[in-house]
Amino acid sequence: MRNSVKKLVLMAILTAIALIIFIIEAQIPLPIPVPGIKLGLANTVTLFALFYTMKQGDRYSVSFQQNKKAEEPSPCFFSAYNVFFILLCRILLGAIFTGRPIVVIYSLAGGLLGFAAQVLMKRFVSGKQIWVCGAIAAVFHNTGQILAAMVLTGTPSIAAYLPVLVIAGIITGIITGFIAQFTLERINKLSGVQKL
Repeated sequence: MRNSVKKLVLMAILTAIALIIFIIEAQIPLPIPVPGIKLGLANTVTLFALFYTMKQGDRYSVSFQQNKKAEEPSPCFFSAYNVFFILLCRILLGAIFTGRPIVVIYSLAGGLLGFAAQVLMKRFVSGKQIWVCGAIAAVFHNTGQILAAMVLTGTPSIAAYLPVLVIAGIITGIITGFIAQFTLERINKLSGVQKL
């Protein structure tokens, strides 16, 4: 019971953090002449939650590769379902708070595809390679948004814009991945203190 309440509270906090980042980022235009490119910093929270693990009872940490003794990595504190719920709440609340309901369609298309890529990539990367997961997820996110735009507008030629978004996605995904990785590393180094 205590762990489930703690998990719910942490999910609410992470959702709020992701939402605040999303709203702030929506208000700051990037000095890039290509429309639609964003840093996607709210994805840092998704990556953080996906790689956050539990060790030794109530002590929380992140698993960075297996130990030399080839022990099993620590179980994730949040299930993929929990992280998906954080993402879904951020998308829906983000559309409400920014006053752009059409954002839901694009965010859901990109978010679901990107999240699926993250969950799949998590099986193949360690805590030291979260940036790889971030880059691949960003590419899938942009692909999902282009597909949504093609369906909504009925304009297949929008696909020509995909290579630009893929390059931007790789760069921004690496940035968000490194931010999540750095945050998890810092939390992991807090010895003797109950994290979060």
